Amino acid sequence: MAFLPICKQDMIDRGIEQLDFVYITGDAYVDHPSFGHAIISRVLESHGYSVGIIAQPDWKDDTSITILGEPRLGFLISGGNMDSMVNHYSVSKKRRDKDAYTPGGEMGKRPDYATVVYGNLIRRTYKKTPIIIGGIEASLRRMAHYDYWSNSFKRSILLDSQADLISYGMGEKSIVEIADALNSGIAVQDITFVAGTLYKTKDISGLYNSVMLPDYTSMKEVPRKYAESFAIQYNSTDPFTGKVLVEPYPNGIFVVQNPPQEPLSMEEMDAVYALPYERTYHPSYEEKGGVPAIAEIKFSLISNRGCFGGCSFCALTFHQGRTIQVRSHESILEEAKLLTEEPDFKGYIHDVGGPTANFRQPSCEKQLKVGVCKHRQCLFPQPCPNMKADHSDYLKLLRKLRQVPKVKKVFIRSGIRFDYLLADKDDTFFYELVEHHVSGQLKVAPEHISDAVLCRMGKPEKAVYERFVKKYYEINKKLGKEQYLVPYLMSSHPGSTLKEAIELAEYLRDLGYMPEQVQDFYPTPSTVSTVMYYTGLDPRDMKPVYVCKNPHEKAMQRALIQYRNPKNYDLVYEALVKAERTDLIGFDKKCLIKPRRFAAEKVTLGAKQTTSKPTGKQMSPKGTAGKPGTRSAQGSKQAAPKKKKTIRQVHKKK
Repeated sequence: MAFLPICKQDMIDRGIEQLDFVYITGDAYVDHPSFGHAIISRVLESHGYSVGIIAQPDWKDDTSITILGEPRLGFLISGGNMDSMVNHYSVSKKRRDKDAYTPGGEMGKRPDYATVVYGNLIRRTYKKTPIIIGGIEASLRRMAHYDYWSNSFKRSILLDSQADLISYGMGEKSIVEIADALNSGIAVQDITFVAGTLYKTKDISGLYNSVMLPDYTSMKEVPRKYAESFAIQYNSTDPFTGKVLVEPYPNGIFVVQNPPQEPLSMEEMDAVYALPYERTYHPSYEEKGGVPAIAEIKFSLISNRGCFGGCSFCALTFHQGRTIQVRSHESILEEAKLLTEEPDFKGYIHDVGGPTANFRQPSCEKQLKVGVCKHRQCLFPQPCPNMKADHSDYLKLLRKLRQVPKVKKVFIRSGIRFDYLLADKDDTFFYELVEHHVSGQLKVAPEHISDAVLCRMGKPEKAVYERFVKKYYEINKKLGKEQYLVPYLMSSHPGSTLKEAIELAEYLRDLGYMPEQVQDFYPTPSTVSTVMYYTGLDPRDMKPVYVCKNPHEKAMQRALIQYRNPKNYDLVYEALVKAERTDLIGFDKKCLIKPRRFAAEKVTLGAKQTTSKPTGKQMSPKGTAGKPGTRSAQGSKQAAPKKKKTIRQVHKKK
């Protein structure tokens, strides 16, 4: 095994005079199957194509993309494992301090809108060389879209990047088909037949069974038309039922999207993850301390792809689709054995999962024959009667992993869909999850507790979460465990007014819990929630939705979730007055805060105690405790109050 070429000397050492493809990526070069550039380059290599990597080129220097010469077949571009704007900015549009995908965590090694910048950088030097863009940034910006950071409605990234094709989704099948077409002598302008791609053209006379979307100009002028367009796109993400979509632009240009590539079979998934990855970052990064992102995935196992959960704020439907794709037990066990041979392996597998850990099969048998339902979700608003909730295969896999020599513990951290778990009539997996796979605390994502907000989020009702919480603690008690739940919560999601935000605060009050981390809703490209944020309409039913856009109101909604924090007092007070809920200001146990005079005394007292050593843990639901983990780059962390009740004190009170 060896890393792919990153310089001319590497090409000489391999006897390569001209590379078939040069891959430009906004991330550091990490040859691990959790990184898109690693998978695509290794897949091409396995099909006989030579690939070189230019990681994080200096976009201010045109020669930075010429160091490997002109490729024989084309340039490949990816902005990285995250959209470059999410990577760079918090939801408040403040520049982040660190980039986990860059050596040493250094910020500023890639440009904003990286895919567009890299595409134009290449096109200035290589006028005719084919450019194929892919990755999460290109995939989610493939059609006209709302861009939160510029607060504007942007064209397809295919046009702005000057690329010839977009390979959207995961792309293993489409990139090989593109490579074979180019290698056979087909001009890139004539590659219009590959599933999972977009191309631009002025001639659509040969299209069959296509759907014409609203044109870009009208969508830009009338946001409602964008909501209508998105609804069509959202219902065309299945490879079996998806249509060819056509988006018109000025000057007679059309962007044409072919249906998605077909899901990988188990054998194909196994083959992708069996490729000869080095499984770490390039050694040239060692002097800077390596690439921080490797720590999160080095001892984790990817077992599946796709998600039929249908969360409105998640882009998985657009990127990986709703059909679950899985690896075999043998493939995952083989990778687990490789992990145990690493010198720094301590006996712990950090995660076994994917977008949703406990999805190991399609939601119903019908999907394998005719695809997913267009106008119906599998879990929302209620589980579909045809859905088959079954954890038996996942359970067998976890049992096998627990028996691998040198493995002490196997954790699940990538997310459990609790409503799917409850839908399984067999509790065996639930019991073994609690007994063997929770590292002291289980992180779950109810997101909110107001049904009015949850319905816009595509999440189950509050009552479902409460049933899960009750059952979780009952099982812990039966097993003699003292383990906790850490609920992830989101503020300011479309549909949430101050009324719903206060409702959430009251729920947390009754639990005796204040989360250390809160995620403010982040409008990222190509999600249902982002369409709501931009248009004020839910594209699923075209009904008006309240949208909190005012930064001050967003701060109030976020502060209400952490109402106990003295730093948030003024915002919470203002929110309660504005919502006419001053009944929650006082000394009663149902009140959230005390009147100003007494609160001021408390803040002064707290200031005097800041030098004291903090004790205890953050309180969790049902009087338990847990240390909140890091959810994503979009979380906002605030200081917790210094005085906390201990676990024992809370249990006694209960």
